[in-house]
Amino acid sequence: DVALFREKMSNEVAGVMLTLPNTLGIFPRGMEEIVRIARKHDAPLYNDGANLNAILGKTRPGDIGFDIVHMNLHKTFSTPHGGGGPGAGVVAVSAKMLDFLPGPSVGRRGDGRYFLDVRRSDTIGPVASFFGNFAILVRAYAYITMIGREGLIDVSEKAVLNANYIRVKLRDYYDIPHDRTCMHECVFSAKRQVKQNGVHALDIAKALIERGFHPPTVYFPLVVEEAIMIEPTETESKETIDAFIDAMIEIAALAESDQGRILNAPNNPPVIRPDETRAARDLKLTCNLGG
Repeated sequence: DVALFREKMSNEVAGVMLTLPNTLGIFPRGMEEIVRIARKHDAPLYNDGANLNAILGKTRPGDIGFDIVHMNLHKTFSTPHGGGGPGAGVVAVSAKMLDFLPGPSVGRRGDGRYFLDVRRSDTIGPVASFFGNFAILVRAYAYITMIGREGLIDVSEKAVLNANYIRVKLRDYYDIPHDRTCMHECVFSAKRQVKQNGVHALDIAKALIERGFHPPTVYFPLVVEEAIMIEPTETESKETIDAFIDAMIEIAALAESDQGRILNAPNNPPVIRPDETRAARDLKLTCNLGG
């Protein structure tokens, strides 16, 4: 809502953070106006690059008007997200923000040798471990070097194609709050299944486990009721995506004809439906090092 953004902006705003594309998987309209409004109030623009997988080689955050961008190496650049991590990130800034970076930074001399540069005039100095998750940084660098510019463009094109393929194939079975061409992820809603048969997004996720699929993120983004956020990425084959689509269609049909099978799913894994709320509040950690 650009009009609301304009109304809320003032010289008291220290900066503006935007996820681009947004968490609905949409590249929002009105970006030029948002940038203009932020510039009017001298507020730097920060790009949450969590969804960079959609725009690699297609556009550059700096060209859009961002002053700062962070890139999640544990999503876009080959390291698995979540439990497959660990996560790591790189923060890039425009020239006018350079002097504010934490220090030291890495400089390069004329002879090609690197050195630790502590000469930033407005730096606040070190803020965290200097090297971070170093292995993940090396892995991302190797990945980018290996596939090159054309490979990165191919990544985004396939990620966007896969997400739109799923969106179109499932649009008749689940509600889509924003049914338009999406980027790398598409967001459905189980609102119809809840209203008609009492089957929630969580139940659909559990039914996917029963069918051999790691479930997508549910109940996020928060602006979508009973959200099911599907991000197929560029790596899945058409055969796998088609099998996933068939499973989602079967689940939608069972939600109408035999909802008990969905409400009681999954039935085949050793752990069925743990009490996730209790598990988060009443931790019992164990470590089995027995041989």
